[in-house]
Order: sequence, then structure tokens, then C-alpha cells
Amino acid sequence: MRRPNVVLILTDDHAAHAIGAYGSVVNETPRIDEVGAAGRRLDRCYATNSLCSPSRASILTGTYSHVNGVTTLSTPLDASQPTFVSQLRKAGYRTAVVGKWHMGDGEGHDPQGFDYWDVLIEQGEYHDPTFLSEDGLRTEPGYATDVVTDLGLRWAESLDGDEPWCLLLWHKAPHRPWQPDAAHADLYTDPIPVPETFTDDYATRTSSSRRAAMRIAEHLNAEDLKVDPPPGLDHDALALWKYQRYMEDYLRCVASVDDNVGRVVDWLRERDDFDDTLLMYSSDQGFFLGDHGWFDKRFMYEESIRMPFLLSYPRALPAGQDRDEQAYDGIVTNVDLAKTILDAAGVEPHPRMQGRSFWGDLTGAHDGTGAHDGGSRPDGFYYRYWEHDDEFHKAPAHYGYRDDRYKIIYFYNDGLGLAGTGPFTYSGEWEMYDLLDDPEELRNVAEDPGYADVRARMEVAMWKAQGAVGDQPHPGQPVPAGIAGAQVGHSGS
Repeated sequence: MRRPNVVLILTDDHAAHAIGAYGSVVNETPRIDEVGAAGRRLDRCYATNSLCSPSRASILTGTYSHVNGVTTLSTPLDASQPTFVSQLRKAGYRTAVVGKWHMGDGEGHDPQGFDYWDVLIEQGEYHDPTFLSEDGLRTEPGYATDVVTDLGLRWAESLDGDEPWCLLLWHKAPHRPWQPDAAHADLYTDPIPVPETFTDDYATRTSSSRRAAMRIAEHLNAEDLKVDPPPGLDHDALALWKYQRYMEDYLRCVASVDDNVGRVVDWLRERDDFDDTLLMYSSDQGFFLGDHGWFDKRFMYEESIRMPFLLSYPRALPAGQDRDEQAYDGIVTNVDLAKTILDAAGVEPHPRMQGRSFWGDLTGAHDGTGAHDGGSRPDGFYYRYWEHDDEFHKAPAHYGYRDDRYKIIYFYNDGLGLAGTGPFTYSGEWEMYDLLDDPEELRNVAEDPGYADVRARMEVAMWKAQGAVGDQPHPGQPVPAGIAGAQVGHSGS
């Protein structure tokens, strides 16, 4: 069997609950859904740091933020690090990245390990975007989502020979400020359903989450909305009006993405390459779409950390016959993706890479004994958000652990984070959620006596998971009662 071509289409801030294959009630995405229908849909794929640059770095390198160095938006990538792309290139793949890089520009931070790279500057523009390549800067006329697809397919069409290739199509959309193109500007004019949690009053949450500046009612601004609200609206009416305006443009940007995913699928089919291509669609993290009254991401809540991930490779992974067969419900993270892609391509991962390949889970090759570097499915995963009280969103640094049923979060709150943010008087705070009884995370049970045993177990699990990936606990975090000795599992503590 020939080695697969590899195509990873990555968007920015596309929430799983704005994709038809995940049961969206706000839009339809038939061409994105088509990828999963031809292969698999990952139902529990999570970002280990729900922020654009760090997630992209983890996807590329197969490492956690504290290992690859990209912990915040202001910590660029050392692009000489081994990545799944550099490993593919060593194995004879031709490689390219087109679109949003957003992990530093220049001074060692430009893409490396690619035969061809052509990337947007920082966040990039939606219209007539500026690109940077080895030839320098230039402006490309057109809409960014179309242009990224044009450039990527043009590179792939230029290739001669039978060697396999890897193409990363990394879009800006649907990132803020949500500027749709003319072709989709009239979509979603009917009222868009409002999430049930839209009026969450945060009554049981800690002060850490309540102080975040991500509320639709208060923090969407004139640039986001683009038109003035009708006069005379009270607070609740204004909040709903802002939600509709935000979602209209967000979903219009997604519609353009969906069309361009279709272009890639059609191009592969026309070349008879679809069956022999590992085609993946994902986003660097989730996004709040009015859930809990918020927009943006960052927090370790489900809407923020859940990544959509759909993939097809018909030659090696037969399509499921229905939605249940197309779903994979094992817990996976963005750190797992590098090893999984390499496993599917038959290429060895770099020893530095963390996580596990779940390719054998999809194909049935894993038997729980460690075959294919997979082993048994993990019980949960470790998360850490590092960018403490950033200038715009005021989301506090925190880390936590999520298993099949429970999630525990520790906000350490001592002013560590971005330079110049100043000292804070907040102390460490805990949140915990029972995701079976409270899937929308409305009731923080961290201090509920009825959950005392669960909390004790989850604190130990978080501590051990943190140590297993080589991260360090915050100095102010108390050692869990179930840990014998403060240094257990944390080398270098």
C-alpha cells in the first residue's frame, strides 16, 4: 500500500458545536461533515492549552506547552524543534504550510522543516491578506479563506514524481473580528438559537472565572459588531442583539471554510487521491458561542477545550456505516496528534514527542498492550492555561485534570503571567464539575461535602498527570493528601 498524502486543514476558534457532524443547532457544514462520514469523528478531542499559538505548537511538535516553550500568545516557537512535518520530510515527504502560522515571525521563528511555506503575518487579514514567504512580503488579493486554499492546492499541483506529500492548510477563519466574504454575507439572517446557559449567573463559580472580560453583553465592541445597536435596548435585549450580530458573522465565516473544505475534497477526488490521503479537519481549540454568556476560549470548560476533529483515509480506514460507527469516543488531545499522523504514515515519531498515537484505536490494531505506541486508552488528561490575566480578556492562569466523568480546576492566582500585569490579592481557588450530572458545568461542587472523596481522588490524579508530562505544580498549591511526599512524580521539583 502506498504511503498516504497528508492534509491537515486547521481553522482558528471553530467550535465543535458549530459543525453539523457534532449536532450543531446553529448551522450546517455539509462539506466538513463529509470528511468524517468518509472516516471518523473524534468526539472527545481536547486542547491542553486553549489558546491559538500554544495549541498550534502542540499539534506540530507533539509536546505540551511547557516543553515546546509556547505557553502564551507572546512566547514564540523555536521553529527548529522536531515536528511531525520534519519527521515526514526526513522520510521522503514533500512538505508545505500555507496560511496562519501565528507562532512568531522572523529571528528563528519562521516555519522550518517545510519545502514551501507561505504564511500570514500574526493574525492576518480577512481581505487582501499579507503573506510572508522566503521571497519576502506581498499582498494577495481576495478573501483569506479562498486564498489559503488557492495557494495550497497550487503548490500540490506543482509537484512531480510519486513521492508522498504533506500540506498544512491553516486558516485565519473564524477568528475575531469575524469578517465574512460577499458570497456568504446574507446568510443566517433568521434568529439564531440561544444557548440554554446564555444567562448563567456564575453563582457557584469562583471569583477567578467571574472576573473574565469575555461576556457578550459587556465586552463585544464596535469593531466586532460593525453596526450600532438599535436605540433604547435594556441590558438583556442588548445582550441578545449582540449575540445575534456576533453569531451571524461568525457562522458566515464558517460557511466559507466549509466551501473551501469541499474544494479540497473535490480536488482530491478528481485526482483519484482521496482514498490515499489522510485528510483531517480540526480547529486549534473550541470557542464559546454565547455559552455561559461568553465568547472567546482560554478556560478549561468544555466549549473552550473541545476541538473538532474529523479525518478520512479510506484505503486504511473504512468509513463507518452510520453516525455511531463514525464516532470515536476515546479521550485524545492535541499533543497526541503528531504521533498519530506519523503512525498512519508509517513514520517513526521523534523521541521527544509526548502523548500517544490513537491510530491503532481507529484501525483496531491496538489491543491494550502497548502496540503501535498506543497502549490502553488514557483515563483522563492534563490541562494548563498560562496567560494570567491578559490585557483584554482577564482570564486567570490555571491547570486541571479531566477524566470520563469529573473535572477539577485549580486557579493559582498570585500574579504570575504576563509582564506588567501587577500583583494580585486573589488566593488559590478550586472548581470541580460532575460532567455526568451537570454536563453544562453550572454547579461547582469543589466545596460540596458530598463530593469530598471525589475531590481528593481528582487532586491526586491531577498531581500525578502533571508529573507524568513533566510539568511542575505552582509553588502555592497544597500537596494532595493522597501523595506521599511533595516531590513524587515531579522531577526537578
